[in-house]
Amino acid sequence: MSIKVPLLDLQAQYAPLRDALIAAVTRVCDSQRFIMGPEITALEEELAAFLGIRHAVAVSSGTDALLLALMALDIRAGDEVVTTTYSFFATAGAIVRVGARPVLVDIDPATFNIDPAAAAAAITPRTKAILPVHLFGLSADLDPLVAAASRAGVPIIEDAAQAIGATYKSRPLGGIGAFGCFSFFPSKNLGAFGDAGLITTNDDALAKRARLLRTHGMEPKYYHHLVGGNFRMDALQAAVLRVKAPHLAAWTDARRANAHRYLTRFRDEGLGDRLTLPVEPPGRRHIYNQFVIRTAERDALKRHLDDRGIGNEIYYPVPFHLQPCFSDLGYRRGAFPHAERAAETSLALPIYGEMTAEQQDAVVDAVAQFVSRRAGVPAS
Repeated sequence: MSIKVPLLDLQAQYAPLRDALIAAVTRVCDSQRFIMGPEITALEEELAAFLGIRHAVAVSSGTDALLLALMALDIRAGDEVVTTTYSFFATAGAIVRVGARPVLVDIDPATFNIDPAAAAAAITPRTKAILPVHLFGLSADLDPLVAAASRAGVPIIEDAAQAIGATYKSRPLGGIGAFGCFSFFPSKNLGAFGDAGLITTNDDALAKRARLLRTHGMEPKYYHHLVGGNFRMDALQAAVLRVKAPHLAAWTDARRANAHRYLTRFRDEGLGDRLTLPVEPPGRRHIYNQFVIRTAERDALKRHLDDRGIGNEIYYPVPFHLQPCFSDLGYRRGAFPHAERAAETSLALPIYGEMTAEQQDAVVDAVAQFVSRRAGVPAS
């Protein structure tokens, strides 16, 4: 019988930590301190130290991290934010929620990340920020983006929701722009037991403003200096993350090892010219939140893997400029061909750190079987 491989196996990560996680949750329950408090403070200090960034502000989700960063930079109606058209919805959704306009640009087809030259060309006098996404755990090419932002006099907000622990030229992501925004959604490399997120900065004044906005702009209690929101992380989530965070480096190493094994096996099978495989450009450390391949026969490959119990997912089938809710932005099909092609050809394979070699072999064998049967179909 063929081996079934899930896209992600959270039970495999949970089992060895179960006792410690239950103890952490019990600690919070016994304290009856569920909002803010010592668990939040400790997590912020520990994650700031791990990331090598001066300030870490725990928040309610990765989406709220983006929203809070935009609010802290006073981005509002009439402003523009340059960003990619190919990402999870929250990237563009947060911009619209503060009343600003997302100015979308195409991607680098090799990395899936924002095209720096296109981003620079999209800057106008109304641009108030550039928002690159470090998609799938790989840094965007930040030096040209930083240079473009500096020339325009605007900040960079890093959407690092999928990239905790990734680096760019040995610098931690989330500490290069004005703000970094992280997600602890359960499927992330560091996942909570629900929604949770983090905003990071090396700027003392921005950190103070973000903390104020996180709690309705309130300091002291019932005295409101700004109109903020309720962006607080639950203490229960902080306690869970404090148990898991010390293991993140090892989990990342395991993901990277699995990625390298995939690359070796796919090439050994002669699939390097039939599939487009992930890249890790010099100076960028990929943490492989997702391992995404590309093929012109993506939909047929997906059906083949589904039939064999091999987990897979399409990230993302519709770029922002083709989403119905963004139709008023005025973009049309064909505006961003690299992103559109990625949406049609990309497929994520299982990459979680606890995968066994046997499971990886099952994935590679299933893909190789598909390719051998489709030998007459043109490659992507």
